Amino acid sequence: MEKSKVYFTSVITSESLIKIYEALKVELKGKVGVKISTGEPGGHNFLNPKLIEPLVTKLNGTIVECCTAYGGKRQDPKDHWKAIEDHGFKAIAPCDIMDETGEFSIPVTGGFHLSEDIVGEHLKNYDSILMLSHFKGHAMGGFGGALKNMSIGVASSNGKANIHTAGKVKSPSDLWGNLPKQDEFLESMADACKGVMDYIGRENIVYINVANNLSVDCDCDSNPAEPKMADIGIFASVDPVAIDQACYDAVKNSNDEGKSDLIERMDSRHGIHTVEAASELGLGNREYEIVNLD
Repeated sequence: MEKSKVYFTSVITSESLIKIYEALKVELKGKVGVKISTGEPGGHNFLNPKLIEPLVTKLNGTIVECCTAYGGKRQDPKDHWKAIEDHGFKAIAPCDIMDETGEFSIPVTGGFHLSEDIVGEHLKNYDSILMLSHFKGHAMGGFGGALKNMSIGVASSNGKANIHTAGKVKSPSDLWGNLPKQDEFLESMADACKGVMDYIGRENIVYINVANNLSVDCDCDSNPAEPKMADIGIFASVDPVAIDQACYDAVKNSNDEGKSDLIERMDSRHGIHTVEAASELGLGNREYEIVNLD
C-alpha cells in the first residue's frame, strides 16, 4: 500500500492553517461543517477562535459540535450554547449543536463492537466536514486527535454512551456502571469513525490536527493540567489514521524534555490502539510520508 501523505508545518498561525488546508488540494463541497471541540468551561487549551476564523470563513463553514455525556457545562444545550459564546466561537462563524433537536442512527458495517453510531440529527444537513482537532492527551482515550473528534465528537450524548460502553448502553445515566475493557472502548471509537466516514463519504472529509497546548488532559476537562512540552505544529491529511499516527510519533520522537507525562498518558491508556483498530477497519494507513511545508 502506498504511504499516505501527512502535511506538516511547525508554524501555528491562521495563515499556516489556510496554507496546509490548500496543500491537501481538496475542495470541500456544499454545506461544510467544521468539527471542533468548543471546550469545557474552566479549560483554556481548546483551539483559539481567532486562529481558526480565517479558515472557517474561507470554507463558509459552520462550527459543529454535540453535547457531552458527562455532567459538565456542555451536556445541556442551553449551557453548551453559553460555553460556545463565552469561548468566542459564536462571534467568528455560524455554530450548530448537532444533537440539540434530536439524533439518528447511522449503520456501522463490519465493526468490532458497534452495529450503529448515534449521531446528532443535524449531521444530515452537511455535505462535507473539516475535522479540525486539537491534538492532546485524554484521561480515557490516551490522546485525542482526528479519530476521537470524528467518533465521540460527532456522536450525540446517547451516542457517546454507546461508544464508551462498546454498545452496551445508550444513555449517559447508565454509562459509568457499564464501562468495558479499555481496548473495547478504543475499538468502538474506530467503529464510530467508520460509520461517519461511510455516511458522509470519505472523499468529503479532511483532517487537520493542531498540536499545541499539549496538556495530558482533554479540552473536556474543566481544570486541565498545564502543558509541559512545547507546541509541535499543524498536521493535515485526507487519512485520519495517518494523521493521528503522525501526531503520536511526533510526540514520541520529540527532543522536548517535557514529553514524558504526555507519553505516559497516551501509552498507559493504550491510546494507539484506536489507530490500530481504525487501520484494521480499512479507514486509513499507518504508513505515512511527512510533507514539510516549512
